[in-house]
Amino acid sequence: MRNEPCKTCQNLECIIKRNSHVPEVEEYLALKHTIQCKKGQQFILEGAPVHGLYFVYNGKVKVAKTGFQGREQIVRFAKDGEIIGHRGFGIGQSYQINAVAIEDTVLCNFTNDTLQDMLHKLPNLTYDFMMFYAEELNRSETKVRKFAQMTVREKVIDAFLYIFRKFGQTNDYLNIQLSRKEIADFAGTTDEQVIRVISSLKKENLLRASGKRLGIVDVPRLKKEISEHNFFLDS
Repeated sequence: MRNEPCKTCQNLECIIKRNSHVPEVEEYLALKHTIQCKKGQQFILEGAPVHGLYFVYNGKVKVAKTGFQGREQIVRFAKDGEIIGHRGFGIGQSYQINAVAIEDTVLCNFTNDTLQDMLHKLPNLTYDFMMFYAEELNRSETKVRKFAQMTVREKVIDAFLYIFRKFGQTNDYLNIQLSRKEIADFAGTTDEQVIRVISSLKKENLLRASGKRLGIVDVPRLKKEISEHNFFLDS
């Protein structure tokens, strides 16, 4: 597949896009690889050798780790312009996560050598990456506190609010279809508990469902339920 040009890319939050106007970056943009993944395709395998960083050009991705007794724990979802594989870059020889396309997805990839050369020679890009990693650390620490303090219901509500913030909602339904198991793997609970909470939220007219499709009826009321945890990060 041909490389999508960074300069005409619409992902304004992408770190590479934000620095694509710098003349010195031109030679590196030509080294980018563009990869197309079908829905359900895994493009990062946990424990596999690191092959640089991936940037979502278009699509949706789930990022997960293998947890206790081999259970999958979804650590986050990624959309257009976001980075995947950054926790393995520069610190080890293998990826600490796996990544799967939730829908047909186009990815941009820069190898380790290319990125390291860019970071040595492009100070603005290096600064943007430093700020990105600082935000990631803050999110990780906040998530640890949240998991320790929240009830099962609060975890599921928080998961729905996160999905709403990241992907939005159209025609009363979230712009992403996730299985009950995927919601449970992200919320850090079980499928059965997620099903019970969803049923309860539907009865309280806080959530609507149509098959696998789910939609939030009253965002302010859901936020109020978990407001004491003060967890309203963007992603």
